[in-house]
Amino acid sequence: MSSGFEQRLTELEVKLTFLDDAVQALGAADADQAMRVATLEQLVRELRNELSTMRLTPGHDPQSEPPPPHY
Repeated sequence: MSSGFEQRLTELEVKLTFLDDAVQALGAADADQAMRVATLEQLVRELRNELSTMRLTPGHDPQSEPPPPHY
């Protein structure tokens, strides 16, 4: 093999190694992001349930609450 061909092959191998590392890092970041999104979705569901429970509580009338202090 010629020296130029070996050098180009070595450069391609190095680039491939860096690309492989980048793909693995992106995959890990994607998995982490997906887990965070799932956690946030669960929290939103819980907050919605809590809010609807508060609205259905007998004797809770939003109109009967005093106005905020700036009024």
